[in-house]
Amino acid sequence: MFTLDPRLEEDSVYVTDLELSQIRLSLNSTFPWILLIPKRLHVREIIELEEGDQIQLIREIVRASHVTQSIFSPDKLNVGSLGNIVPQLHVHVVARYVGDKAWPSAAWKGDFKAPYTPEHLEETIEKLRAGFEVV
Repeated sequence: MFTLDPRLEEDSVYVTDLELSQIRLSLNSTFPWILLIPKRLHVREIIELEEGDQIQLIREIVRASHVTQSIFSPDKLNVGSLGNIVPQLHVHVVARYVGDKAWPSAAWKGDFKAPYTPEHLEETIEKLRAGFEVV
């Protein structure tokens, strides 16, 4: 049974499920920022996944990157799995733009948080859901 770390649940909102991962949108509107969270218990590192799940995760990262690229047209995609604060395995896919608030540093390095308005949040979730259905 998959359980989501409470910090991931608090800082993001559900978008959709893929074969392996739950897709969530970070509640930080500074950057279009999605999370892929493999639905496996007690996994902290990609190397702890079974080989088939490792391959599936890479496929889903690529898919999420394509969706992010097509919807948000970023100058650069930042993809990473850190886990220093939340150890549950999760992968960030962040759309970055030359000149954004954190450029050229990592999005997760600074304190660049801005909440979504309810309308913008709903619109972004719908765009992502449609993007994942099309790909």
